[in-house]
Amino acid sequence: MESIISFFTKKVAQYPNNTLLWEKDGPTFKPTTYSEALSTVQYLALGLRAYGIKPEQRVALLSEGRNLWLISELAVLSNRAITVPLSTKLEADNDLIFRLQHSESSYIITSQNQLPKVRKIKENLSQLDKIIVFKPNTVLHEDELDIQQIIDTGKEIIAEDALAYKTLSGQVKPGDIATITYTSGTTAQPKGIMLTQRNYTANIEQAFSYIDIPAYYRTLVVLPWDHAFAHTAALYSFMDTGASIASVQVGATQLETLKNFSNNIKEIQPHVLMSVPAMAKNFKKNIEKGIAQKGKATQHMFRWALAVSYWYNGTGNNKGRGIKWIAKPLIALFEKLIFSKIKIGFGGNLRFFIGGGALLDLDLQQFFYAIGLPMYQGYGLSEASPIISANTPRYHKLGSSGKVVNHLQIKICDNNGVALSAGQTGEIVVKGENVMHGYWRNPEATKETIKDGWLFTGDLGYLDKDNYLYVKGRFKSLLIGSDGEKYSPEGIEEAIVDHCELIDQIMLYNNQNAYTTAIVVPNIEKVKGLLKQYTHAQIITMIDQELGVFKAGGKLSTLFPQRWLPSTFAIASEPFSEQNKLINSTMKMVRDKVAEMFHNEIELCYTPTGKKVDNLKNIENLKLLLQ
Repeated sequence: MESIISFFTKKVAQYPNNTLLWEKDGPTFKPTTYSEALSTVQYLALGLRAYGIKPEQRVALLSEGRNLWLISELAVLSNRAITVPLSTKLEADNDLIFRLQHSESSYIITSQNQLPKVRKIKENLSQLDKIIVFKPNTVLHEDELDIQQIIDTGKEIIAEDALAYKTLSGQVKPGDIATITYTSGTTAQPKGIMLTQRNYTANIEQAFSYIDIPAYYRTLVVLPWDHAFAHTAALYSFMDTGASIASVQVGATQLETLKNFSNNIKEIQPHVLMSVPAMAKNFKKNIEKGIAQKGKATQHMFRWALAVSYWYNGTGNNKGRGIKWIAKPLIALFEKLIFSKIKIGFGGNLRFFIGGGALLDLDLQQFFYAIGLPMYQGYGLSEASPIISANTPRYHKLGSSGKVVNHLQIKICDNNGVALSAGQTGEIVVKGENVMHGYWRNPEATKETIKDGWLFTGDLGYLDKDNYLYVKGRFKSLLIGSDGEKYSPEGIEEAIVDHCELIDQIMLYNNQNAYTTAIVVPNIEKVKGLLKQYTHAQIITMIDQELGVFKAGGKLSTLFPQRWLPSTFAIASEPFSEQNKLINSTMKMVRDKVAEMFHNEIELCYTPTGKKVDNLKNIENLKLLLQ
C-alpha cells in the first residue's frame, strides 16, 4: 500500500526531468520539474518541522491554486500532519471560523490575497499558532511568517544532513490521515471528511481503470484546488503518468483570476480540462455567442451540424452504427468547416473534458460530444476520495455517469438496505480502499454513513447490464407527496431551466403536501427587456405559460409525472447565490436554506391566493429582484 508521500517520491524517481507544474507569475508560464518540486517539498517539510509542526496537527490551506499549494500539502503530509483544504470563496465569517475552530488548525498557510480574511478572524481562533504566507507583499505581523523563511531553514538543515528528509518522510504510513475536507454545508453544519493517504492513492489507481493520460499531457486546473474532484483527478492523478499541471494565473480578485483563464488556456494549450456543470454551461454559451456573431448562415449551419451529429453519435457507444454510417462524410465536413475552429479557442490541443462535481445534463454531454470535445461525465463523492465511476474515451455512454471503477464494490439498495437488481433505482452504496476514514469528531454521522465498511452515498441511481452507473439525484433531496411517495427533483429542475427562457433558477418543493410548488428566480435580463411591453403580472403569467410545456397537452408533457410538476410557484426576491448561502462552493443548491429563506412564500403557495401566480406577493418579489 502506498502513502501519498511514497507515491510522490516514486514518481519523481520515474520522471525526474518531466515538468510537473506550470505557473505564471510574470509574462510567461514557467515549468517546475518533478525533481525540482521534490527539492522544495523537502526544504519546506524540514523547515516546518523546525518551526514546531507535529504529527496529526491540523494545518489549514487557504489559497488560490499555485505551485506552493501542492508543495505545501506534500510538505505537511511529509510530517504526518493533516491538511485542511479550504475554499477561497469562504468569507471572513462563521463558515470560515467554524472550519478552523472545528478542525483545531494550529497553522494556516495562506496566500497574500486571502491573508486579510485570516487577520480579520484570527482573534476567534484560540488554537492558532502561526500564519504562513505565500509571497507576502505587505509587512507581516508578529504571528505571521513568510514561507520562504521556512524553506530557507529547511535548506540549512538538509545542507548539514542530506538524509534528513528521508528520515522524516520514512515515518509516514498509508493509514495516516491526510486531509480533513469539509462538506459544502447543504445541511446545518458542514462535516469534516477524514481521508487517509491510502484513500487518495487507492483512488488514483482506480482513476486509471479505463483511461490513459500520456506523460506529455497538460491540464489547466481552473477548479478550486481544495475541490475533491480537482484534488484527486488533477493534482495527484496526473502525477501517476508523469504528466503536468498548470494553475490559472492568480489575479488580485477571484474575478480577475477567472478572466485570466481564457488567456492561459491559449498559452498552456491543455490536452484535458476538468469541468463542472456551471463551467460547461458557460463554455456552451460562449461558443453559441461566437457562432451568432458570424451571421445567420453560420448559425443555421451550426444548428444543422449539431442535429446531424446528435443523431450520428447516439449515446457515444453506438456512434455511426447501422444506417448512421451514411452521415459520416457530413460529420467530416462539419468538423472541417465549423467544429475545428471552435477547438482553437480551447488552445488547439484539447482532447476531452472530464466532468464532475455535479450531474451534467444530457444536452450538454451531447453538445460537447458533437463538436468533438467530449465532456466525459463521472460520478464521485468527497467521502469516496472522490471517484466512483467515469466515462472515458474508450468506454462511455452519454447520459450515464460511466463505468464503475475497478477495485470498488457497489450495490444499489432499497430503503431497507436490500440490494436491488440491474435497472432498479435505489441508493448508491460502495465499499473500497477509497472510502473515507470517517467524519472528524462526528462518530454519529460516521455510523449513519458507513455501515460494515459500506458507504451509503445518499444518492439515487441504477446500474445497467454493462455496469454503467446512472445517477438520478440526491436521496436526501427527495420530494415527498401527501401519500408518502418520493421523487427526485433535480432532473425536473434542470429540464425546466433548459427549456424555459424566463427561468434562471428553480427549486421544487413538496414535503408531504397535496401538490408540488416551486421557488422561481426569473432571468433578470430577459424580464427587464419584456417590461418595455408588459406588466409585472403579465410577465409572471408568461413564466407560468412556459412551465405549461411540461404539463398535460404540452410538447414535453411525457417527460415527468404530472404530480411532481409545480401546480403554482413563488417568485424569489433575490437569486440563489454563494453570497446569501443558497448556493454552496460546488455550485449546488442548498435546499434547506432556500426553503427557510422563502418559508412565507412557500406557505402562501398552499393557499387560494398563492394558487394564482400573479398574486401581489409575486409581483412585489419580482420588483425587488429587479432592483
